[in-house]
Amino acid sequence: LRGSKSFTAALPGEAERNGHGLAYKSVSVGHLEAAPLSPSRLSLGRASSTATSTAAPEQGRPRDYLVLAIFSCFCPVWPINVVALVFSIMSRNSGQQGDMDGARRLGRMARLLSIVSIILGTIIIVLYVSLSVRGNISF
Repeated sequence: LRGSKSFTAALPGEAERNGHGLAYKSVSVGHLEAAPLSPSRLSLGRASSTATSTAAPEQGRPRDYLVLAIFSCFCPVWPINVVALVFSIMSRNSGQQGDMDGARRLGRMARLLSIVSIILGTIIIVLYVSLSVRGNISF
């Protein structure tokens, strides 16, 4: 014998929506209706990620670290700082489209890459200056 994987639950106001006199709704276990955790996880496209939760209060716009990313572009670690700048711009665009989770995630990545770029750039500059003062490098 196999047990059924469906059940019936009483939902308030369901009788008006489904057009029947019964205030019950039958659903399968695999088809439970639940709110997604993050609007950015619904699909890969940006069109569906623009909806935000109305239950959560507006916490303000997430930071995109654009100034930090631009400052890191002056460091001699060009692939990392360019990627940080791209992530920062993507974070700003996501914030303007209403995808706050995506904007926070991209902003954190832009901050991390900018800091790594500044640290590596500082190490490269210090090594270059110290070796050129000692006379071992001549460019």
